[in-house]
Amino acid sequence: MATKTADTTQTSVNTVELSGRVSGEPEVRVLPSGDQLVTLRLVVSRPTGGPVDTIDLACWSSASRRSAGRVSDGDQVHVTGALRRRFFRTPGGAASRYEVEVTKLARRRA
Repeated sequence: MATKTADTTQTSVNTVELSGRVSGEPEVRVLPSGDQLVTLRLVVSRPTGGPVDTIDLACWSSASRRSAGRVSDGDQVHVTGALRRRFFRTPGGAASRYEVEVTKLARRRA
């Protein structure tokens, strides 16, 4: 009896598109390498109207850092990017967290 194998030609896709409200002020960080990073949080409502999700955003490119630097707490924004899992060490051991690596961030007009 022949067994059908899975199609291995499928392409993976890691694209995230979010719209929501900025929570807090963007934070500029300078890494030991000298690279700059802007981080901020986005609050996104669920379609069911229930609780909200708070999502960490990381802006690495100069364009996304500039855009992030122009937003403030409470601004409505639209973000595109990719989901990333970051690993780091804590006093309690290794840890990880998911964040969106932003490729484009635009303020939405009310």
